[in-house]
Formats: sequence, structure tokens, C-alpha cells
Amino acid sequence: MTSTDSSLGPALLTLAIGAAGAAFAALLHMPAPFLTGPALSVTLAALAGLQARLPDRFRDACFVLVGVNLGASVTPEAIETAIRWPLSLVVLALSVLAIILLGSRLLRRLFGFDRMSALLTATPGHLSFVLSLSTDVRADLLQVTMIQTIRVLALTLLVPFLAPLLGHGDLPVLPPQGAPPMALWILLPLVALSALAGLVLLRLRVPAALLLGGMGLSALGHATGTIPGSVPAWLSVPAFIAMGTLIGTRFSGVTPRMLGKALGAASLLTLFATLVSLAAAALVSKLLGLPILSALIAFAPGGLETMIAMSLLLNADPAYVTTHHVFRLLMLTVVVPALVARTRRVMAREAAARTPRD
Repeated sequence: MTSTDSSLGPALLTLAIGAAGAAFAALLHMPAPFLTGPALSVTLAALAGLQARLPDRFRDACFVLVGVNLGASVTPEAIETAIRWPLSLVVLALSVLAIILLGSRLLRRLFGFDRMSALLTATPGHLSFVLSLSTDVRADLLQVTMIQTIRVLALTLLVPFLAPLLGHGDLPVLPPQGAPPMALWILLPLVALSALAGLVLLRLRVPAALLLGGMGLSALGHATGTIPGSVPAWLSVPAFIAMGTLIGTRFSGVTPRMLGKALGAASLLTLFATLVSLAAAALVSKLLGLPILSALIAFAPGGLETMIAMSLLLNADPAYVTTHHVFRLLMLTVVVPALVARTRRVMAREAAARTPRD
């Protein structure tokens, strides 16, 4: 067997488990089944010992397709409401700071985390950036990774079930039906150009570059009326399933014992972050008259690609959600290094105070 065959087998099995989870979730009428079903089924399989993985190029292609699909739902009406978003972004920034500062204090006092590990663990999102910082500052990399991963999974499963409790009513099980599917002669060039735009953004180190490249071009075309139609379901549904499956693959190599060790801190932190985000979303919804579902998904602390995709599956405003999640990541890119530098100085002073003087 070649190395390609040996890597393809686990990938196909992982996708099959994700597809089965999506089908089962749809049969149970779970909201957003094409994300929640695969995320849960692949996570359970990975914890049972499956070598869960997806090929990088397949994953990237799915990001582009989901981005194009999201852009197709950006309407001129949605753009007109953007004038009300600055206040919403201010509230988001305050909620993110509250999650980081108060969440890290909870981890230190209740679970004995050191200052640096608590800070990076409490950071709501930008996982790859946080993990790179964890390596540089010698934080507890395993603990940070585990708790951040559990948080993303928990949010993926929690958000679709919180929305009906907030008075939104029944959520759609299948993606909402919008415009007719795009003709292939329009879709194929759009996907190719979107992939190219995503690669350019990737070189510029923009978060979620491939998804945003697809969404940007598609949104520009649909908002101006240049491009009609949506991505056909036979392409969009498998892309959503792949995104849900990708969440589960993060648990590959994690043992139940490792999970159990991190579960207490992860549960408390996720609950705290969810309550802060929920309160901020409710405030923005009340002040600006925005749908609570859109605000909730936009303020959910983490999982950029997942939450943006969920906005389409649950018929929220993808432009509003995307703006807020990208803003959160850009904010973290600036704020977290500053907080890391501040924490280093505090830890250095504490270490000097403990050192006995001659």
C-alpha cells in the first residue's frame, strides 16, 4: 500500500462517519445538522481511537465553496443596515476583554493555572495564533489546546439549541432556500477566482483567508446584481458536512483520560464565555433592533469558519456575523500580544519577589 492510499483510507472513513452523523442529526430534526451531526460523530470516533483526518486541499476547497455560498446571501438590504454596526462592534470588544480577563482569573483561582496558561486558554478564538504564542512563552500547550478545542465543539453544539430558547422559534433543519442555483458557467469561474483571492489573502496572513476570499467576491457580485443565484445544494451541503467533520478531527489522538482532565476547566470557561456573549448579544439586539439569532452567532466566542457557516444554515445575517468574527480575530491579534507582554512583566516581578536577597 502506498503512502497516499494509507492516508486516503482514514480520510474516507472520517468523511463517512461525518456524513452518517449529519444524516442522523437531520433525522432527529436537530438544527444545523450538517455542522452539529458531523462534529459530534467524528469527535466520538476520534475519542474511540479513530485516526480522524481530512486532506488539506479538500478542506480548503470546502472553505472556498462555503464562502461563495455565504456571499450569495449578502443582499443590498443587509448592506444598508451596516450603518448600525459600529456600536455592536464596541460591545463585542468589551465582551471579548471581559472573557479574557475574568476568564483567566477563574482558571487561576479555581483550577490553579499559571498566569500565562490561563491568559491564553481564556482567549476566545484565533486558535492557531494562540497556540503559536503558547509555544513561544512556554505555557501549558496541551492544556491550552484541549480546552480551546472543547470550547469550539461546545459552541458548535450549543448555539443552535440556545436560539429557540431566546424566542426565535423553530430553526430550519435544512439550509434555507434562496435564489435558484447558479449555472455552472457562472459558478466555476467564480469558484476559481475566489480560490485565487483566498490564496492572496492567505499570503497576507488574513484569518480564514479562503473562506473570506470566496465570500468577498461572491458578496460583491450578488450585492451589485452582477452574479445571480446560489451554490447548488449538491455542492454546498457536502461542504458544510466537511466543516463539521473538521471540528471532530481536532480530537484525533486525544484519549478519554486527557479529555476528562481538561473537561472541568473547559466547561466552566465555556459556560462563562457563553453567558457573557449572550448578555452582550441581547443588549445589542435590544439597542439596535437586530435579530437575536444573528447577534448570538456573531458574539459566540470562537469558531470563526463554523459560526459564519452556521449563520447561513440558521438563516441569520451572514454579513453581520462575518464582520463581527473577523473584527474579533483582528482585535485579538493586537490585544493578546500586549496582554502576554504585560503578563510576562507581572510574572517577572513575582519571581523577583520570591528570590531571596543576599
